[in-house]
Amino acid sequence: MNRQLISSGSTFETSAAYSRAVVQGNWIFMSGTTGFNYSDMSIEENIVAQTEQCFQNIIEALTEAKASLSDVVKVTYIVPEAEEFELCWPVLRKYLGAIKPAATMISAGLADTRMKIEIEVIALKTHSK
Repeated sequence: MNRQLISSGSTFETSAAYSRAVVQGNWIFMSGTTGFNYSDMSIEENIVAQTEQCFQNIIEALTEAKASLSDVVKVTYIVPEAEEFELCWPVLRKYLGAIKPAATMISAGLADTRMKIEIEVIALKTHSK
C-alpha cells in the first residue's frame, strides 16, 4: 500500500516535522488545519474568515489526494474560545451540510494566539477522482 505525504508549504509543517495530510490506501488523515493562507502565511483576525480559509486549505489538500469534501467521514474542530464556535456554524453548513460527517468540537489552546480555529479531517475515498 503506497503512502503519500501532502504538504501545503506551511512553515509550521517544516518546523514541527509533519505533513498536511497522509494518504494511506483509500484513507486520508489530515492534520489540524488552521486559517492561515499558506501562500503568504497571512491570517485573518475573525474566526468566520479563518474557518473559510481552513476549508479552502482542506479542499486543496483533498484535491491533491484525489478526494473531495464528500469523502470526509470525521471532522474535529478545536477552538480556544468555545463560545465563538457557533459563529462558524453557517460556514460548516456551507461546506459539510450535505455530507454530515461525524464531528467533535474541543476547546483548547492552539500553537499561535492568532489562530481562532483548527480543523482536522479524516476522509475515505470511495470512488476514483
